[in-house]
Amino acid sequence: MDVTPLSWRKSSYSSSQANCVEIAHTPTGIAVRDSKNPDGPVLHFPKITWAALVR
Repeated sequence: MDVTPLSWRKSSYSSSQANCVEIAHTPTGIAVRDSKNPDGPVLHFPKITWAALVR
């Protein structure tokens, strides 16, 4: 998956600017990456799986 065009964001509840995960919406779900390593691996969760996780 090409993550270049994604709009990444951190949680507004995060008090740290360095030790966070970032998420981005994709057409099929949610992409997640480590904010300390934005060029590193990206996890992708289908919409239904992400919904279950945050529920």
